[in-house]
Amino acid sequence: MNELIAKIKELNEAFMTDAALQIEKGNKAAGTRARKASLELEKLMKEFRKASLEASK
Repeated sequence: MNELIAKIKELNEAFMTDAALQIEKGNKAAGTRARKASLELEKLMKEFRKASLEASK
């Protein structure tokens, strides 16, 4: 589960960087990367939820 949390943290940082670039500088490629990262984050968060539920049993 620690590996999963580390992946989520890393991907979230990448998302935040790319989202800021899109907002501040209008960088379209950064927007594309941010959207891709958000989809990957969604998948990892679902995995975290499953792992968290199993750990609480």
